Amino acid sequence: MLSIKNLKASVGDKEILKGIDLDIPKGEVHVIMGPNGVGKSTLAHVLMGAKSYHLTAGSIHLDNEDVTLLDTTERAKKGMFLAFQYPVSIPGLKLSEYLRNLYNIRHEKQLSVSEFRKVLKDKLELLNIERASLQRYLNDGFSGGEMKRLEMLQLMLLEPKVAILDEIDSGVDVDAQKIVAECINQIVKVTKTSFVIVTHYQRLLNFIKPDKVHVVLDGKINQSGDMSLVNELERMGYEHIRQNQSSKT
Repeated sequence: MLSIKNLKASVGDKEILKGIDLDIPKGEVHVIMGPNGVGKSTLAHVLMGAKSYHLTAGSIHLDNEDVTLLDTTERAKKGMFLAFQYPVSIPGLKLSEYLRNLYNIRHEKQLSVSEFRKVLKDKLELLNIERASLQRYLNDGFSGGEMKRLEMLQLMLLEPKVAILDEIDSGVDVDAQKIVAECINQIVKVTKTSFVIVTHYQRLLNFIKPDKVHVVLDGKINQSGDMSLVNELERMGYEHIRQNQSSKT
């Protein structure tokens, strides 16, 4: 389980997260929604220990272990994964070697090139990634959709306890969204990875059945629910949620 308690974070003098409380059991898919600038992506990066944010209060526990003060590398070793909205390209680093080293380090193995090809086969087919792409450099010259599918490939190879997806559906077409969604559904079914999916769009949720949907407004989780909340957002918008919540307090 990922457990987040009273999480507060800032950039410079500006407080962005103002007390996030969230529990995500093993194998559940939780979606974080909200308009621009409310702290959704900040939450994703703070969970992974990004140094660009200053954690001012709260705690993060993974399987009852406090990871609040661990750096990004240590959190990854504990089983946390972040898929970036804008993956970094690294010219000169061949994708095939990067992925094989990633897999070997994570699983403490020393697979040869031919052995690793067998590991990749079904995953490449699921994600519709051509094997020839693996001879290119990491994210160098790839389209937005290709980069997002490569992020999902890394996720499948690492088999983390918690996967945090920061707008994985941004800048990709419907076909790519379907592929990403199918990948998420299979990972949950097979490995029981927990997901935190940050998104602006309801469309991805046509292909995924989240266990919980959380609306972030003004740095806090304003409301939580199921797919009916998504449908309400589709009809009424975020301002309706804000006003409705204000009328109850």
